[in-house]
Amino acid sequence: MTITSLRTEPSLEHLDALESQAIFILREVAAECERPVLLFSGGKDSAVLLHLAVKAFAPQRLPFPVMHVDTGQNFPEVLEFRDRTVERLGARLVVARVQDSIDQGRVLDPGQTGSRNRLQSVTLLDAIAEHGFDAAFGGARRDEDKARAKERILSFRNTFGQWDPRAQRPELWQLYQGRVNPGEHLRAFPLSDWTELDVWQYIERENMDLPSIYFAHRREVVRRDSMWLAVGPHVEPREGEVTEWRSVRFRTVGDANCTGAVESEADTLAAIVHEVAIANVSERGATRADDRFSETAMEDRKREGYF
Repeated sequence: MTITSLRTEPSLEHLDALESQAIFILREVAAECERPVLLFSGGKDSAVLLHLAVKAFAPQRLPFPVMHVDTGQNFPEVLEFRDRTVERLGARLVVARVQDSIDQGRVLDPGQTGSRNRLQSVTLLDAIAEHGFDAAFGGARRDEDKARAKERILSFRNTFGQWDPRAQRPELWQLYQGRVNPGEHLRAFPLSDWTELDVWQYIERENMDLPSIYFAHRREVVRRDSMWLAVGPHVEPREGEVTEWRSVRFRTVGDANCTGAVESEADTLAAIVHEVAIANVSERGATRADDRFSETAMEDRKREGYF
């Protein structure tokens, strides 16, 4: 008796499927909208998003600019990486500065010790209006925060740039409605279904360049609000605080005065992937003081126009 086995085509690997979906979203939004822009902070998620966008439109250059909402309180390593990456790709960089919003009286200066993260909404919306952008790609993921967990892949903002979770369009069977009404704009999140581990595994597979602060290094830090903050221009020891030199790395990138480091010896991509795989606290929950402002901190900022 002859036994014939049934062979089926192997399914796409997990990372290939995520990459394919993200590239599809990038192309669909670029085709539907007239003036899209890609938000690029220099962090790992936006670096992956930019990498995917380059793949999506190769061999041509990016058909849209990249924009950074600069709070003025960034890590210098991140700004250096941002500029180096944009120059390498030959992309057009738009920098929207929170300091300009402060100087124009659009927002109040929180002072040297206050975080400017909550001020980014006004600066972002002003930049979108100034340049006439009708779509903005962002690297937000649903696993980051409960407010982002209910976000659509295409998130529509009203004429005031605000987000209403009850007014979003259904997305069934990966069918996306990208039409933008006059005065509105949309935010597109191609990495919505990715996890932190997916991001790091993809970075490792693609052997991507990243800011050095993502890798373990010795740094002078101070313990504050249950986090290790890097001592520098935006963080100075307060009375009674003692600085220490520790081996740390950053899981996420934000303002230097509200983004904490984690103790780590992971100085390679493989070691970081292993570390993330066994972590039991989300990256933002562990290291972002601005998300501890209230239980609805992220959702409040999203309603104001934040990404």
